[in-house]
Amino acid sequence: METYQFFASAPKGIIPVLAGELKALGLDRVKQTWAGVSFTGTFESGYRACLWLRTANRVFLQIASFEADSASTLYDGIKNIDWSAHMMPDNTLAIDFNSDLAVIKHTHFGALKVKDAIVDQFREKYSIRPSIDTLTPDIRINVYMNGRLVTVSLDLSGESLHKRGYRSEKGLAPIKENLAAAILIKSGWPEIAERGGGFIDPMCGSGTLPIEAAMIAGQMAPGLLREQFGFMHWRQHQPDLWERLVSEAEEREIEHRQDIGPIIGYDRDPAAIKVAISNLERAGLHGLIHFEKRELSELIPHKKTIDNPGLIVVNPPYGERMGGDAYRLKDLYGLLGKRLRGHFLRWHAALFTGNPKLAELIKSTPERTDHLYNGSIPCELIQYNIPNEQAVDTAGRPEAVNQPGSVHTPSDEVGMFINRVKKNLRRLASWRKANNVTCFRAYDKDVPEYAVAIDVYEKWIHVQEYRSPDTIPYDVAQKRLNDILAVIPSIFNLPHENVFLKQRKVQKQLNQYEKHTEEGKKVLIDEAGLKFEIDLKSYIDTGLFLDHRMTRAMIGCMAAGRRFLNLFSYTGTATVYASRGGANTTTSVDKSNTYTRWAKKNMAINGFDNKNHSFYSADCLSWMQHEKSMYDLIFLDPPTFSNTKKADLNLDIQKDHVEMIKAAVNLLADGGTIIFSNNFRRFKMDHAALKDLLIEDITASTIPPDFERNPKIHNCWLIRKRDNTSAAVKGR
Repeated sequence: METYQFFASAPKGIIPVLAGELKALGLDRVKQTWAGVSFTGTFESGYRACLWLRTANRVFLQIASFEADSASTLYDGIKNIDWSAHMMPDNTLAIDFNSDLAVIKHTHFGALKVKDAIVDQFREKYSIRPSIDTLTPDIRINVYMNGRLVTVSLDLSGESLHKRGYRSEKGLAPIKENLAAAILIKSGWPEIAERGGGFIDPMCGSGTLPIEAAMIAGQMAPGLLREQFGFMHWRQHQPDLWERLVSEAEEREIEHRQDIGPIIGYDRDPAAIKVAISNLERAGLHGLIHFEKRELSELIPHKKTIDNPGLIVVNPPYGERMGGDAYRLKDLYGLLGKRLRGHFLRWHAALFTGNPKLAELIKSTPERTDHLYNGSIPCELIQYNIPNEQAVDTAGRPEAVNQPGSVHTPSDEVGMFINRVKKNLRRLASWRKANNVTCFRAYDKDVPEYAVAIDVYEKWIHVQEYRSPDTIPYDVAQKRLNDILAVIPSIFNLPHENVFLKQRKVQKQLNQYEKHTEEGKKVLIDEAGLKFEIDLKSYIDTGLFLDHRMTRAMIGCMAAGRRFLNLFSYTGTATVYASRGGANTTTSVDKSNTYTRWAKKNMAINGFDNKNHSFYSADCLSWMQHEKSMYDLIFLDPPTFSNTKKADLNLDIQKDHVEMIKAAVNLLADGGTIIFSNNFRRFKMDHAALKDLLIEDITASTIPPDFERNPKIHNCWLIRKRDNTSAAVKGR
C-alpha cells in the first residue's frame, strides 16, 4: 500500500503534545520539527489525523518537492506539477507561501508566482482557469521554500482544525480550542478522566475548557462537528474511506458518552454562561456539562464532584487584552489561591496565565511549569497538587472482610479503584439488562495498584487477589487489599458477609483446580435460565467459568440431536447447556471424583438425570485411547497444567495439545465438530502438525462484554475433519 509524507502544524509549545497524539493514533515515523510534526502513512492516516487531532492547526499532504533558486525556477517547478490530478479548472484556489533562508522572502510575491504557474497551466490545457478565493477556497495549497528546497503540499484541513464547529459565539478573550486541549492534556486530564475524576473551570467564559474536557473524557473526535475539510474538493478524495472513519468515530462517541464524569463550568458573567450553554448544545453535549453563574468568592466543589476530586483548570485574566488595574488582578489571584487551598484538597490544579508574577499569589508550590503561547502572548501553565490537610470522613465504611470485627479506614487513593468499578458497572448495565445477566466480572486488575478480579454472582461477591510482584512490599499490598475489601460492600450495596476473598497465584506445574480451603460456601445461582451450584470458598475457581458464558450458549445451540462429549468436564456446566439444547446423549469425563459428583448434581438440579447422560472419573487422555463410541459434538477444554500421581499422565497444554486433539478427532463422527478451548495466554496452535484438519479461530466471538478488556482470557477454536481425510485420521 502506497505511503505518503504528511505534516501537522501546531502553535509553539504544543508540538510535543501533538507528537504524542500522532503516536497514540499509531502513525509512523513521527518526528518533531520547530513548526510541527511530520509523519508517514496512507490516505487513511491523513484523514484520521484531520478527524482526531485535538492540538493541531493544520494537516498537510506533500504532493511534490523540487529545488529552486529564483522566482522563475519556482514558477517552472510549480508548473511542472500535474495540477489536473488534484483539482478541476473551475475550482477556487488559495495559496499560502512561506520561506526560510530563501531567495524569495516576500510571502505575497511567492504566493503570486505559485498562483501564476497553476493558473497558466490550466489556461493552456483547458482555456479556463481557477479563480482565487482566499476565504473559503475549494483547494488550499501550501508552499514552503527552505533555502533552495521547495515543498508543495495540499492543505487537508481547509480551515484551521481548532475550529471544531461548536463555538460560533465567543466570550471575552477566549482561548482557541486546540490550546485548551493542550492545556488539558498537559495537566493530566485524560488520566484523571479515565479514573472518574471531576473537572471544574471556575472562570469558564464561553466554555471552551469544559467542552474540550468532555470531548476528551467521552473520546469524541474533535473533527466530527465540522462540515468541511480541505480534501473534500480534492480530485483524489476517497469519500467511502472518509465515511467509514466518521462512522467509526460516531460509534466510539456513543459507546463512551457514559464515561464522561462530572464537568462543571462557573463564571460570574451571566452573558458568558449563556454563550457557554449555547456552545455545549452545538457540541452535542446536552446534559453532560453543568454551567452555572457563580462568583469566584463562592468557589467550592460542585455537589457532583464531592466524591470525584479531579482537576480544576483556571484561565484568569492576566493584564493583556483584558484591561483592568493591577490591584484588581492581585486580589483575584490571591482569592483564587485561598479558595483552592481551603476547598479543593486532594485536587490537581492548573493555572494558565500570561503573568507569572501574579501566579505567586496562589501561595502554593508548583509541581511543574510548561511554557505555551496564547496567540502571541507568552504564557505559563503552572500545575499544583493541593495537599491533603483534612481527614477523610469514612464513617459507616464496612469492615474489612479478612479482618472480622475490625474497622479499616481506606486510604484516599482507593478512590481510583472505586471509580473504575463504578464505571465498569455503568458500561455493562445495558448489556446485562438486555441479556438478563446476573453473574459477571465487574473488575479485573483495571487499576494496576489494585490487583484483584471481582466476580458478581447475583448477591454474592467473589474477590480473587493476584499475587503482588516482589517489588511491592507486603504491607503495601495488604493495605491495598484491605482498602478494596472495605469499600466493596458499599459499591455493590451488599453486606460484608456476602464478600469472599481468595488469592490467585500464577499456576506453575500445579493442578490449577486444587482445593483452597476445607470449609465451603455453596450457593445456587441462575445463568440463562439454568441453575448451577457454585462454591465461593473451597477452590480458587467457583465452579462456573464466567468467560465461557458465550461458549456454553454456543454448545446449547449446536447440540440438538447430537451425541455430546465433554472432556475435562469440570462441574458439567457445558453438559447442562447441551442437554437443554436437545442432545441425544451426553458423556462427561473428568479425573476428579469431586467434580464428577458436582457435574451430576448440576445436571440433576436442572432435571437432566436420566440414563442418557454418562459420567466418568478418569484421565481424559487415557479414557480417549480406550473409548470406542463416536460423538457428533466434542467440547475439549483442558487446564493449562495438571499433575497426577502418575508422571506419564501429567499434562502441559502447549506440549500435549496435538496429541490431545488427534485423540479427540478419533472419536469424532463424520460431519462432527470439536470446540477446543484453553486459558494459556501464550498458547500457539501447531497448525503444521494438524494440517489435515479444518481449524477456525473463533476466540473473538466467544469473549463476552465483561471480559473484553482481557481478550486473552481464553482461546477457542472450531475443529472439523476435512472430507477427504476422515478415514486417514481415524486410522491413526
